Amino acid sequence: MLELALNARRGTFQLQMTCSLASDWTVIFGPSGAGKSTLLRLLSGLERPDHGRITLDSYMLTDSATGLWRKPGHRHTSMVAQQHALFPHLSVAANVAYGLNHLDCAGRAARVEEMLNLVDAKDLAGRRPRDLSGGEAQRVALARALAPAPRLLLLDEPFSALDGAASEALLGRLRLWLRANGVQTVLATHEAADAFATRAEVALLSEGNLIALGLAEDVLAAERERLFRRLRSF
Repeated sequence: MLELALNARRGTFQLQMTCSLASDWTVIFGPSGAGKSTLLRLLSGLERPDHGRITLDSYMLTDSATGLWRKPGHRHTSMVAQQHALFPHLSVAANVAYGLNHLDCAGRAARVEEMLNLVDAKDLAGRRPRDLSGGEAQRVALARALAPAPRLLLLDEPFSALDGAASEALLGRLRLWLRANGVQTVLATHEAADAFATRAEVALLSEGNLIALGLAEDVLAAERERLFRRLRSF
């Protein structure tokens, strides 16, 4: 469970959010500029809030009152951003293995194979990032994020380079694996279909504020009706 009490100002933009995210899969929904990416960066430790705290399963990640701020590598979190940021000089397999120094050679090889199979990218193991399509690079970035077995996975528009069928298939496999391994996931998106497809808990953001939190069919009822109207207009 994530416990959040955040106040973060970035120039003229301010994100304020106080809530508990208890679901194993939460979608952060809102238009561009709502604060979705800022929230993920705060959760991952890439940014600090001006005031507030973040707790993951009673493990304090950030607490401005005491000055506690755990670095990204010490938070048991992994993040897949829109820009995949793969290491260009390493092969796909070496990219996925990058955070697995605690395992022996055989353990690393087995883990890399498992992760590449999960994202349907086993055939890419020997390639370099420059030889990958956008969708392939996103798959590899996801495999790399999952390899260290995080407790919290943060996804920022992670399937934007995949077509609908490929995205749906990957999402189905991913959700099963995450649930089996006890990984809580927070996905930021501006696509309502991502929330409805997973029957997720949804946190609706607008201009840095939490507007609603609950089931997709309740929180996004107005958005669903808007989509239906658009479809009926064709």
